[in-house]
Amino acid sequence: MGTPAERRPIASRELGVMQKLAGWLCRTGISANAISVLGIVFAVVACVALIATNRIESEAAVRVLWLLAAVMVQLRLLANLMDGMVALASDEASPVGELYNEIPDRIEDVLILIGLGYAAGGAPTMGYGAAVLAVFVAYVRAMGGVAGARQSFTGPAAKPHRMFLVTVVSLYGAVAPSSWQPLHTESGWGAAAVALAVISVGSVITAFRRIHRVVDDLRNREIGA
Repeated sequence: MGTPAERRPIASRELGVMQKLAGWLCRTGISANAISVLGIVFAVVACVALIATNRIESEAAVRVLWLLAAVMVQLRLLANLMDGMVALASDEASPVGELYNEIPDRIEDVLILIGLGYAAGGAPTMGYGAAVLAVFVAYVRAMGGVAGARQSFTGPAAKPHRMFLVTVVSLYGAVAPSSWQPLHTESGWGAAAVALAVISVGSVITAFRRIHRVVDDLRNREIGA
């Protein structure tokens, strides 16, 4: 894991319940890297559940799958939060831990966004496009850090924002009346495809904003050097 200054600013990190959970995980002896890998497991389950919503005919089963996907996406985010907190609490922060922090994140983004593309009301092409853009957004942040700038976690389509939209769509699919459900026609876009379009546009904006901030930061450092 990196230093606290390089971590994404997340308000829930300061919540007492999160602090207690991190403390409990430390006492169990589970490593921060293992928690990072566990996030991939949650993302795989979410991906399978999302794809299955477009493969199963039972309405009740489809609703359960949407709900499962929403829960798995949130558990993925929880694992992403806990790995850093456990690393710091147990003194495991290291350059190797940073790899475990970054690489699983990218795998999880790709799995979930592609899964949403194949979900009921989705569009596979949009899923792949959103996944590529999500990875690019993270790449810009990481390369800014490599170049010597402060890492920018700005949105409007940072990881928490992307996963928020996926969760909202999943909950919608789980509880919305049948007449409001996403479109299933080959040419029609449902809620999943619309969410992917929003994520894609937001990712482009986010990438430009982060590039601008990195350039400004590097120029200011040159002036101050």
